[in-house]
Amino acid sequence: MIIHHLAAIILAFFLDLIIGDPPGWPHPVKWMGALIAFFDKKLNKGNHRRAKGVVMLISVLVIVMGATGLSVYAVYQIHPLAGVIWEGVLISTAVAQKSLKEAALDVYEPLQKGEIAEARVKLSYIVGRDTDHLPEREIVRGTVETVAENTSDGVTAPLFWGFLGGGVFALAYRAVNTCDSMVGYRNQKYERFGFASAKLDDLLNWLPSRLTAIAMFLSMKPRKVSRKQAVSIVLRDAKKHPSPNSGWGEAAAAAIIGVQLGGTNYYDGVVSHRAKMGDPIFKLQAIHIIDSIRLMKRSAFLFLLLLLLGGVAIEMAIAWF
Repeated sequence: MIIHHLAAIILAFFLDLIIGDPPGWPHPVKWMGALIAFFDKKLNKGNHRRAKGVVMLISVLVIVMGATGLSVYAVYQIHPLAGVIWEGVLISTAVAQKSLKEAALDVYEPLQKGEIAEARVKLSYIVGRDTDHLPEREIVRGTVETVAENTSDGVTAPLFWGFLGGGVFALAYRAVNTCDSMVGYRNQKYERFGFASAKLDDLLNWLPSRLTAIAMFLSMKPRKVSRKQAVSIVLRDAKKHPSPNSGWGEAAAAAIIGVQLGGTNYYDGVVSHRAKMGDPIFKLQAIHIIDSIRLMKRSAFLFLLLLLLGGVAIEMAIAWF
């Protein structure tokens, strides 16, 4: 079965790399979003909202994993090769390397032309912070932070869970991640209802985020500092992030590229101070968006290779014993 999962994640990786998420195509995440919005509307009111949030999370997981599992089982009954292809297609919908790259380039290109207003608009599509009055340096920071954080959430983590449990685990991970992105906010409306979603998302991302940081260091040599110094920067700064996982990718990217991330953000006019990550060896410029994309691509490919090596080792061990 692991061999099937390995073949499926390889197929998924390259399907996403080449095709991505074409606009207008049916996509499981859109269906998940509609399902979560339905439960949000029906359950997120009155008393016992934390318990209702658990009901919502379990319901979404049962529906997603049930539908995915039945489809995978049915296709494998036709032929193992058909099953691998179907799982590869399913896992590819949970991976977002191409769309993340394109979203970052959509910000980079107007910056290169001096079209700051357009770059602010493009950045607003991928971040939750206010972007209307950001200078170029802050636009770059927001983009680099997004690419760094989503290298794990959007690329390596779904591959990791796809490796462990095929299409069922990959889409279950994406369902939890989507729940967190929609209801996992620390505000009056969602603090209790989204509690379970946020905590489970943290749990599922704990190991992939740290493995991704390791892959980043193995795939690209840090600028101006040694790998030992860069690792010390990550160990110093990663824990400062309010998320137990996001800081690892952001701190690793900052240390490798040689920039400082974090700072002051505004959300609907409300100020939010984020801890600084990395040392300001270089002043943030548009070219660092390209550096973050390059780091994402290299670390994602290396992560895939490491999964393949791990899978082959497991299969050899099983055969040996």
